[in-house]
Parts: sequence; C-alpha cells; structure tokens
Amino acid sequence: MRFADGSASGWLKKFGIADDLEPADNKSVFSYDQALTQARKLARGEADTETTATGFAPISLDGALKNYRADLTARQSNPYNADWPRLHLTPALLSKPVALLTAHELKKWRDDLLGKIAPATINRLSRCVCAALALAAQHDLRIKRDAWEVGLAGLPDATEVRNVILSDDHVRAFVAASYDLDDKFGVLIDVLAVTGARPSQAVRLLVEDLHNHPARPRLMMPRSAKGGGRNRAQKRTERYPVPITLELATKLRAAAKGRAGDAPLLMQSDGRPWDKNPGQNCHRQVDRIVKTIGLDPAEVTMYALRHSSIVRMLLKNIPIRLVASLHNTSVAMIEKHYSRFIAEHGDDLSRAALLHHHDSPAGNVVALAR
Repeated sequence: MRFADGSASGWLKKFGIADDLEPADNKSVFSYDQALTQARKLARGEADTETTATGFAPISLDGALKNYRADLTARQSNPYNADWPRLHLTPALLSKPVALLTAHELKKWRDDLLGKIAPATINRLSRCVCAALALAAQHDLRIKRDAWEVGLAGLPDATEVRNVILSDDHVRAFVAASYDLDDKFGVLIDVLAVTGARPSQAVRLLVEDLHNHPARPRLMMPRSAKGGGRNRAQKRTERYPVPITLELATKLRAAAKGRAGDAPLLMQSDGRPWDKNPGQNCHRQVDRIVKTIGLDPAEVTMYALRHSSIVRMLLKNIPIRLVASLHNTSVAMIEKHYSRFIAEHGDDLSRAALLHHHDSPAGNVVALAR
C-alpha cells in the first residue's frame, strides 16, 4: 500500500502477499478486497473514516521493540525486557505491522511456546511483548489493544515458585565459599546474605551509604525500581536504612578506605564496579559455589539469599511490616510468596504452641502422682 500524506513520496508499506494459488486467509495471504480493507485500516484506523489519517507509516512489532528498548534505556531500566522476546518471536511476527496483529496469531505464538519453556516464563515473556505493544499504541491511534490483551492473556495456574530457602548453616557456607573464590565477590555475597537486598540494589551502594556506627552500623540501601511507573529514576535515588553486623561493617569499612563518598562501595577485584545485573552475569561463579556447598545450581541462585533472609526474619517473629520495609517489598507480596514457606519451615515454632494432654503421656513417660 502507498499512503499519500502530503510529502513528496508519502510512505510505502508491505503487509502481506497476493497468491493466486493459495487461498486467501485475510491474515498473511489477501484477496484484492481483503487487501483494500487492510490498507484502509492501516492508513486511517477504520475503513469508513476519513479523519483519522496519521501521516506516518505503521510501526511493525520489530519497530515497537526497538522503541520499547529506547524507552527503557531513557528511564534507566533494563533493556533486556525488550531484547529477550526477539529470541522467541518469529520473523513473520516481527515484520508485521502492530495494527494488523490479531489475537489469534498472538495466542498461537504463545501456545506454541508450551513445552519449550515453563508457563510462568511464557507469561513473563508475554508481558514484555505487551509492554512494547502498549507503548506503540500510545503513539498511534490506529492500534487497538484488543489483539494482545486477548491473545497474550496470562496462562492459568502458571505461578512458578522459585523461592529456595536455605538454612542458616547453608547461608554461612555460601558466604564462606564466596570469600574462598574471590575476596571482593565474597563481600558482595556477604552484603546480600546479611541485608537480603536484591543484587541490583547492592551494586548501587556508594561509600557514603555506609553508616559505620560503632555499635549499630547500617547501610542506606538504594531502592529498587520495581513496580513499573514513570518515576524509576526518582526511585533509584531513594535510600532506606538496613542494619548490618559489626563483622560486615568492618569489611565494608576496609573496602571503602581512601575512596570518595560518591564512589561505588562494592568493587570487583580488577577495580571495576559490578555490573548492574550481577545475578545474570555472575551465574558461573554462583554455580561453582553452590556445588561446593553440596546444593543444586539448577535450584539455588543469588536470590536464595534474599528469600532466606525474609523467611529468617519472619521465623524470628519480626513484624511482617518491618520485614517488608527492610527488604523493599510489600506486605502483600510477602504474604503471597512466603506464606507456605513459613508453614513448612515454622514447624518448631508451631509445635511449641500445640495442646498436649498431660493426663495421657505417650511412650515411656511416667506421670507423677498428684
């Protein structure tokens, strides 16, 4: 189709093929009448409306992902969410104009991923694609949201529980093995184990964030930008206090010695700051450590330290609101993701409150005479 928008050449866009041998399906192969209808839809949004012409070429899914990547970068967010879908999207879908995407073909793409990746992963992947399409729709009134809202709806019963909880002994072994592997890596893992922070938060700590009180040291932890919204940059500048041990404070004081307050607190052995996503880029080191302490690298990641910290505090009867605050999350999220772990790991606590019938002693217990 060619669209005349007043410029010298307008724009030209291919959206399908005409095949005299293959039956038209109004999706990828078009009859003349079908192609005419689609062309009008692309140019004006509706075939019978003359007032919605936009004057610019319709964006493809490939273009939508490029724009989404640029938007994430501008908001200081991880562009991985725009790059990841490309690994699974077909060339046909990538080249198709967003305005012509149908719920049926998006649903088929989603369903074809079943058996290849986990349902929970499919849902996360679909949300990334939906975010790119929603951004495209904000700038082009010809694009309707129905296609992806229906076609990429979340798969039911796809909650993937990956909250691996480690015992305190395993956490200590994890930290010790990290120091054995690399001293600077050990400090990073130590911070994650003690604070329960996300790796992406810990690597943004500055020297000035260490408050080295002689008896009550703490870190002013940078907040995560999780939760969406347009104020990610503002969230990243906010800090909240997290107590740390005297032992960790001593190691951090040594790491910060002689450096400016606005310098990164945690550094690699070669003097470079840590990457902003160490959980993704240090998985080989973590796998070695996990194997060393006798656990399965397929299950245990850096995030196990965060999950273990949350559960440890809950089992110590720390109020759930305080636990949420110290871990930069919400009470609702803790109740949603950790309730069953509390039931499983809180066996000793709950047994202390069981009703015992003292008049009917079990085993070889002899009741004293009254």
